[in-house]
Amino acid sequence: MTKTLNAPSERGLFNSWSLVWELTKRQIFGRYKGATLGLIWTILTPLLMLAVYYMAFGEIMKGRWPGVDGSSSTFAILIFAGLIVHGFFAELLTQSPALITGNTNYVKKVIFPLEILPWPMIFSALFHLLINLVLLLGFIWTIKGAIPVTAIYAPIVLAPLVFLMAGISWILSSVGVYFRDLVQIVGPLSAASLFLSSVAVPMSAVPQRFRWLFDLNPITFIVNQLRDVTIWGEMPKFSGLLLYTLMSLAVMTIGYIIFTSVKKGFADVL
Repeated sequence: MTKTLNAPSERGLFNSWSLVWELTKRQIFGRYKGATLGLIWTILTPLLMLAVYYMAFGEIMKGRWPGVDGSSSTFAILIFAGLIVHGFFAELLTQSPALITGNTNYVKKVIFPLEILPWPMIFSALFHLLINLVLLLGFIWTIKGAIPVTAIYAPIVLAPLVFLMAGISWILSSVGVYFRDLVQIVGPLSAASLFLSSVAVPMSAVPQRFRWLFDLNPITFIVNQLRDVTIWGEMPKFSGLLLYTLMSLAVMTIGYIIFTSVKKGFADVL
């Protein structure tokens, strides 16, 4: 492993995927290091989260989704579908500003391709997202007796968000080196991204004067599309996904350019 970590920085992003793979495994297993149940928590955590939301919003507060049956189980899977998207988004949003400052050994002591650092974090979050997606499909099968065929489009629906978060991670991690207060700012932004999205509120229930805030939220469209293909059995909106993908790729490209342009100054600041 030592030999791999000392790979020359000229290898760059596209020639360092073996290193990314090793760092991803380290991050996934390190997350549960010392825990008695280990990786079993990747399943237990979302199950516990779903149980809490089911009891709090479905049974106690009697939350119902407009236009669908009034069962608590349907409400629960609708909320869960939104939460797994927000969880992926929020994890990367909150971790990115401290990504470089939390790995100063790579900046100062090792000749290391720093531009790959967001990817182990992204793949680790994606690993948990996919586990949650499998659990979601299991819940749908249990409640409805079948999984819609359109669920095969779920990876296509989620892929643009991965590209977007790569760009955001590059931007936030590079800015976070020079502006340390960014770590404190992303927390409220993460909370706002939950409440100003369709995670817990259908767009039809949002007053028209506030709808633009929900539309600007990058997870709103993805949450709606994930529900369409996995729960409602509808085809994804390919035109909207294409536009979202193009915008995400643009953000990813800009983020990479920004990161590679300023990374030479990281060592001086840290």
